[in-house]
Amino acid sequence: MDGKVVVITGASGALGKVVAEQALARGARVAGIDYAPAQLPATPTRLELGSVDLTDAAAAKTAIDAVAAHFGKIDALINIAGGFAYETVADGDPKTWARMYALNVTTALNASRAAIGHLTASGTGRIINVGAMGALQAGSGTGAYAASKAGVHRLTEALAAEHKGKITVNAVLPSIIDTAANRASMPNADFAKWVAPKELADVILFLASDAASAVTGALLQVSGRV
Repeated sequence: MDGKVVVITGASGALGKVVAEQALARGARVAGIDYAPAQLPATPTRLELGSVDLTDAAAAKTAIDAVAAHFGKIDALINIAGGFAYETVADGDPKTWARMYALNVTTALNASRAAIGHLTASGTGRIINVGAMGALQAGSGTGAYAASKAGVHRLTEALAAEHKGKITVNAVLPSIIDTAANRASMPNADFAKWVAPKELADVILFLASDAASAVTGALLQVSGRV
């Protein structure tokens, strides 16, 4: 990862922060894009762009182009921005389905479209999306979320096919990530079975590295010990 420019959407979240820290530790230059306000000033190795609505294609392009202007290139895009909702089909709000699609699919779509030209110019361009094992078979209360993450899987496959030989595009499919929010929502669960953020970050950064040059179109399950 030494010298590579890595863009992370959802960079202020629990997983995004760990991926950013691990990428920096491996010598990468990191740009974080998030809906939340930026917290850190720009440096030669790190850039934070806050208050960016990635559901807006123009805003996504402005942010991605700003990263390329700051660092001179973009080598990898890691799409972590997203959301989760738990409600049944019968009792939930139909608008939740549109919201989950916007947060999980549209954000990745807009960021990817904005980055494609920069990633192609890199010569070793990478896109890594975050899908979900729960999208392989939806459970009670997860219909809208699972449907949107299934959309992320199909977006990954389409991008991989369309840019084969130019950009590798893969997705990681975690089970349950061990975050404070997930612990609070499932206090009686066995946290030791979940996927630690660093474990998932290691897989993501492998896919972003030169070592993964022959891997594209993969939906890689990261199930932990579930």
